[in-house]
Amino acid sequence: MFTGLVEAMGAVQDVRETGEVFRLSIECPKIAPELVLGQSVAVSGACLSVMALRGSVFDAEMMPETARRTRFSALARGSRVNLERAVKLGDRLDGHLVQGHVDGTAVLEKLSGPARTKEARFRALKDLKNAMRYVVAKGSVAVDGVSLTVIDADSEGFSVGLIPTTLENCTLGQIKPGDLVNIETDIVGKYVERLLNPEPALTRSQASGKLTLEEMYELGY
Repeated sequence: MFTGLVEAMGAVQDVRETGEVFRLSIECPKIAPELVLGQSVAVSGACLSVMALRGSVFDAEMMPETARRTRFSALARGSRVNLERAVKLGDRLDGHLVQGHVDGTAVLEKLSGPARTKEARFRALKDLKNAMRYVVAKGSVAVDGVSLTVIDADSEGFSVGLIPTTLENCTLGQIKPGDLVNIETDIVGKYVERLLNPEPALTRSQASGKLTLEEMYELGY
């Protein structure tokens, strides 16, 4: 579990496909020396596990599904990524509950505002459209792993505000129209929807694969 508060930015050193997984090598002198094998790190919003450590560089692996659902298929040497280690139990939750499970991607349509603050408008791509119902005005959304407050939202996209601290300390400070970002919507909305619209319970015959006498009577036999 993460909070959406970026600890540091890292630079991608290598991206390679090894068998059934993709391996990223990321340089980050600020947090890499403190990592341990198997630790979870949110890499621009995607929860990945540390598989190898080499001084200021760490390796993380991801499944093809992760590469498909995120913007990571376009990562190259030198790409900048946001990094956050998993929150400790008992820490302050200064952002919002972020799982590191990316729902899909969006493209920056417009960036406006004065020099020190910006308003960013993102358009949801096809893989994110079904999850847009969880993005609500004044709610929370994680953009490339950054916890942000939604200004407004509709079925096509949403807008957020970027304060100077955000622009200075994460990759959103270098974003430009046309760039892709990873999006994770608020998990709370997903659970509420699931509880309000549960799947119908299986009948005994569906569960066992056999008709019961009661069900046969109900069918007119």
